[in-house]
Amino acid sequence: MYPLHREREQPIFSARAHVFQIDPTTKRNWIPASKHSVTVSFFYDATRNVYRIISVGGTKAIINSTITPNMTFTKTSQKFGQWADSRANTVYGLGFSSEQQLQQFSERFKEVKEAARLAREKSQDKPELSNPALSIAAPQMSQLLCRASQLSQDMMEDLQSPPVLCINGPGEEKLYRSQSADIELSSEKERIKKMLSEGSICELSWEAELFTLQDSNSKLVAALHEANANVEQWKKQLSAYQEETVRLRDQVAELEAQGARHAACDIGKDELNQSLEELEAVLKAKDEEIHHLQSKKCDYNEVEQEREEAVQRLQEVESRNAELERRVHALEQTLSNSLDERSRAENEVQRIIDILDVKIFDLTDLRQSLATLVHK
Repeated sequence: MYPLHREREQPIFSARAHVFQIDPTTKRNWIPASKHSVTVSFFYDATRNVYRIISVGGTKAIINSTITPNMTFTKTSQKFGQWADSRANTVYGLGFSSEQQLQQFSERFKEVKEAARLAREKSQDKPELSNPALSIAAPQMSQLLCRASQLSQDMMEDLQSPPVLCINGPGEEKLYRSQSADIELSSEKERIKKMLSEGSICELSWEAELFTLQDSNSKLVAALHEANANVEQWKKQLSAYQEETVRLRDQVAELEAQGARHAACDIGKDELNQSLEELEAVLKAKDEEIHHLQSKKCDYNEVEQEREEAVQRLQEVESRNAELERRVHALEQTLSNSLDERSRAENEVQRIIDILDVKIFDLTDLRQSLATLVHK
């Protein structure tokens, strides 16, 4: 039976999600159908030309939904989507771990829905295919149906004859024969129903076991892919750490260059201080000149004019002095900020270097562990 199922249904797409069903009483609340995330797969039945969404939790099929062109998959949030199954009279909900997985499932649902529509249009011109599960017992079913038809014909012939109500004689024998045919027909119908129910139960159990094996296989394949992806991710992380180390070295070189510029600022400050001292000397000389002129004054008007000019020059010198003091203060503030930034940058570089040392040690340890596992 397993090879038959593998030929009949082929997996198209699989994803892991938490499965929910709508509460049948309130039609608002969601009831979890699985304790953990399970594999939800699209299957294509080549025999019946139908598409189904199937998910198995343990040995129980928690989703068995046949996709029809009227179905619509609705994304209600960034990681949750739902669709209604009128045949099962319920609404299924799927919670994914990422928005990308939800988008992939939604796109695949649209593709399968379109394929189901095309399959329905093609099947309208062809006779319906019988269920393979029912064709297992076809010879037995045909014999039972023939016997049931013969009994029904006998019963109809007996019913068409006029009823005999006498107690003794041929009428009693005919009535007894009609009742026995009715009893035999009902027993045959019960046997047919029992065989059909047993066949469907066996088919469901075989499908559940097949889905369990397929789920286990998909889990093993997913674990292998995840391990390979982790190795690739660790390689990418190692490459990223190496690039980060190079970038940090460049930043250190840039900070050293900024330190050289700060040294140039220190030189500029010394030159400004020297200029300020020279201006103060000039101011002192001008003050002495004013005192000398005041002692030597001959003409009051001429002396007064010279004094005003000297005062004006003194004010200009004072304004220049104040401007130089502001510039010196601004340069001192800039130098202090630059030194603070340099100190913070050096601390950040040291912290990043320490983190990189720890990460490189962890990656080395992880690489050794992986090598040990590979050798084992």
